[in-house]
Amino acid sequence: QVQLVESGGGLVQAGDSLRLSCAASGRTFSRYAMGWFRQAPGKEREFVAAISWNGGRRNYADSVKGRFTISRDNRKNTVYLQMNSLKPEDTALYYCAADLEEYGLGSAFPSRYDDWGQGTQVTVSS
Repeated sequence: QVQLVESGGGLVQAGDSLRLSCAASGRTFSRYAMGWFRQAPGKEREFVAAISWNGGRRNYADSVKGRFTISRDNRKNTVYLQMNSLKPEDTALYYCAADLEEYGLGSAFPSRYDDWGQGTQVTVSS
C-alpha cells in the first residue's frame, strides 16, 4: 500500500496553467505506474493521464492531449500533472492513483489502480 497526497489545485481563469503534484510514500514508488483521474459533480470519474513506472510511456485522454503533461521524479517519490490552456470543462476534483503491480505501463482504466489520493480541486472560470 502507498499513501498519496495531491496538491496544487486552485481557482484559475480559462487559459491559465496549474501544476498538480502527488507525493507518494514507500520505497517502491519507482516500480509503480501512476495515473491522474478527475471527477466533476454528477459525472463519473474519468481518465486524464498515466505514466509508466520508469516514465518511458505516457498516456493521455484525448480531451487533454497537447495541453497536459504527466511526469514523475522517482527520487522525490512524486508525480506531476502540468496543465496548460485550462478550460472550464477541466473543472473537477483531480486524483492521483498508483498501480501496485510492479513495472506497469500506465493504464487508462481506474480498475487497474490500487491506491488513490484524496484529490485536489481544480476550478477554471470562464
